[in-house]
Amino acid sequence: MNSKATSLLVGILGLGLSLQAQMNPKYKFEEALKLIQQNYVDQVNEEHLVDAAIKAMISDLDPHSRYTSREEAEQMRVVMSGSFAGIGIQFLKNNEQTFVTKVNPDGPAMRAGIRVGDQILGIDGDSIVGEKWGNREIMEKLRGEKDVPVVLTIVSPGSPDSKNISIVRENILEKSVRESYMVDKEIGYIALSIFNQTTRQEIDAALKSLKSQGMKKLMLDLQSNGGGYVQSAIGVADEFLPKEKIVFYSVPNQGGKDYYFTGGYGQFYEGELVVLIDESTASASEIVTGALQDWDRAVVIGRRSFGKGLMQKPVPLSDGSEMHLTGARYYTPSGRSIQKPYTKGKEDYFQDFNRRMASKELLEAGHISFPDSLKYSTLTNKRTVYGGGGIMPDRFVPIDTNLYSTWMAQFMNDGIVAKGGFELVQQNRRALLNAYPDFIAFNSRFNVPKEVHRQLISAARKQSIAIPPEDHQSAHAAIDIEFKAQVASLLYTGGDYMARIRNESNKSFQDALLVLRDEKLYKQLLQTGIVGQTLKKDTENVSK
Repeated sequence: MNSKATSLLVGILGLGLSLQAQMNPKYKFEEALKLIQQNYVDQVNEEHLVDAAIKAMISDLDPHSRYTSREEAEQMRVVMSGSFAGIGIQFLKNNEQTFVTKVNPDGPAMRAGIRVGDQILGIDGDSIVGEKWGNREIMEKLRGEKDVPVVLTIVSPGSPDSKNISIVRENILEKSVRESYMVDKEIGYIALSIFNQTTRQEIDAALKSLKSQGMKKLMLDLQSNGGGYVQSAIGVADEFLPKEKIVFYSVPNQGGKDYYFTGGYGQFYEGELVVLIDESTASASEIVTGALQDWDRAVVIGRRSFGKGLMQKPVPLSDGSEMHLTGARYYTPSGRSIQKPYTKGKEDYFQDFNRRMASKELLEAGHISFPDSLKYSTLTNKRTVYGGGGIMPDRFVPIDTNLYSTWMAQFMNDGIVAKGGFELVQQNRRALLNAYPDFIAFNSRFNVPKEVHRQLISAARKQSIAIPPEDHQSAHAAIDIEFKAQVASLLYTGGDYMARIRNESNKSFQDALLVLRDEKLYKQLLQTGIVGQTLKKDTENVSK
């Protein structure tokens, strides 16, 4: 072949490669799908393949963009709406039997006569006794369309006969304010579990109630709050910051900045405020925390937050499915980005908790440092705060290793505490209520009997759960706290008494009380942000 022909052939090959390289990606996707249908050995489900392809594309963008099917999208809308159609109960499956463990006050089940301790034998004529009925299946039977009745077959304690009770489903509020109460005569407590459509309305009502009871100081608990709607975060910040304060600003893909301000409709602008955060505090929770910290409005106590500074927006597809795409990055009022790096992929990104534990960052103060490039100043007191990977608290509190241990996770997941507490209350309800007529009496005087504690440990070891030895006092105290909390939740209605009991052993809660009761320390933290002081050190300082 002469040189002219060779160069022509090379040119043709080069043109072919160039044309292939310039192929429209959209056509390439359609071609791949068509070729799979024509050549794959088995018949393929086209919708399933397309769903898988979309998920793969989106997962390659960042850790928080995601694709949801139409069924998943509808379930998410129900969750974030703050309500669902049901009857207002919680239940426990115990030895193939299902018992009512909580009844919402003034809910449809309560009005129909359902009480804690009732056994549910059947739903709409179908027996739910036996192994094939799990928690999910029972929940799906209880929930349904609003205003449509569901018939429960019930046996009440002390009664030999069953009875059918028809209950009309209503919209049941899925509260974002998990608990709200007065800790003492001056200090109020509000815990938020999620930022949904009803959050602003709920926190507004909680603040009004607490102020009517004499609240002058507040503890806002955002521990393990994974976020939710940005608009709800703005609403919560509005309760504590006066009008026209920046809550955050966002930078979309087109560039520029979109600023979000408070509206001046809040109720608690002046009183002392502490915000509790931990390694699971994320997204909308970090927006609120960052704003309150940057404006020197609150002392932040706990551990470095999750580090999610990406904002997702739902993009619906024509079949009802949705893509939740990261449309902007958000920044705190001082200009901090708190998004942690994700260049090493999604799996590495979600291993961050294990790295924090291994480095002892969650166990001791002083195991994390920031370059000068991540230093920022708060907007009122000009103290130093940091960006890059979460909100750093003004005051560090170490993690409770018992609650995050493998043995405790197995202990709780196996239902040993839930079943043990239920059996104790079922057998001794009248005696317990005579001895402890209200929660205050119960909380101050009830101790887990030693024999009950031994039974819990024995049940755990039969399940091959590696419970620490008896001389590990904090581990066994944690077991008793969980059991006491379970019993309280079964005995009393009208509040999240389980949370109240857990709070008293929560180190961040204890530390927040210390700070709120010491005006000098509170002001010192807002002026300097003394990161890393411990409860023990400050107790010693105060006693001197």
